[in-house]
Amino acid sequence: MMPRKIRVGLLGLVHDHVFLNDEINHFLSIEGVEVACAADVNEILLRRVANMGVKNIYRDYREMLAKEELDAVAVYAENARHAEYTEAAAEKGLHVMVEKPMASNFEIAKRMFEVSKRYNVKLMINYPTTWSPSLRHAVKIALDGNIGRVYEVRFRAAHKGPKEEGCSPYFYSWLYDEKLNGAGAYIDFCCYGANFSRWILGMPEKVCSMGGNYVKDYISPLEDNAILLMSYKRGMGIAEASWSQIPGEIGPFYMLTIRGTEGTVAANFTGPVKAYFQGGSWTEVNPPPLEEGSQNAAQHFIYCILKDTPFLEPVSAKFNLEVQAILEAGLLSMKEDKTIYLSEILKKMG
Repeated sequence: MMPRKIRVGLLGLVHDHVFLNDEINHFLSIEGVEVACAADVNEILLRRVANMGVKNIYRDYREMLAKEELDAVAVYAENARHAEYTEAAAEKGLHVMVEKPMASNFEIAKRMFEVSKRYNVKLMINYPTTWSPSLRHAVKIALDGNIGRVYEVRFRAAHKGPKEEGCSPYFYSWLYDEKLNGAGAYIDFCCYGANFSRWILGMPEKVCSMGGNYVKDYISPLEDNAILLMSYKRGMGIAEASWSQIPGEIGPFYMLTIRGTEGTVAANFTGPVKAYFQGGSWTEVNPPPLEEGSQNAAQHFIYCILKDTPFLEPVSAKFNLEVQAILEAGLLSMKEDKTIYLSEILKKMG
């Protein structure tokens, strides 16, 4: 007897990762997985996924959840709607994957975490950086102790802006909406640095952030540039975000740089890892391929459902609730122009 297919539904299509990061095709390429249906209010986006092989499309996600027999959903909606969709799916016993960051604010993220626990469903937060062999290998070198005690983690995410970069209007219209996104470039890009710092250094004691509308008047007062500083007893994390970087303005650079007492590693999304060890010289290390079951978001989501195993830490729910706490503290710091201690935010976690 052949096992039944794992049926996945798409909740929302306004996050361009569903198309630009090839996530639909990643799901479609997994043997035994069917992308059965999709729901979104935009007819054009529904027709697009229908042309990719998604059979059943809906304008109302509630109708989809009521009619379809599913095992899991992947959410490609506005950050502020992540809890709404997660709660609706969890109540049906469906596992959930959402795009980074976990939510637009900490309270929404907490709702998601709590409902996943209440209904005993898996909740994954997809950070595309997790599926980069180069970035993963750089982290492994650091966590294995090969550069001594790590004291600095720096991650810069930048481009010329969502609209200018070619994001669809369905995507950038809510990225430029503070309520739907959670902020501007800060929430969009500093979340990566917060994720890596939490991964490598743990939870910071305090944070300080700043940002503003420096270039793109048409999204004012939403910030187009921001920086988040995370302070530890013997280290720091630095998350940089920009929606105004001119392509090639600073030449080759490394998105992730990890500094330790005995060396430094640096990596971009693709390509070799650069490593420097005390007393030596810079060398290039080709990262090994990622293991089966963790090569992309769809594959890892389905693998962990079938094996009933935990997600990798940087895409797990509890981990990302803590990342959201870091981001929340940074937003408060920017608003109140002061250093914020994480204990003030973590009290809300209960």
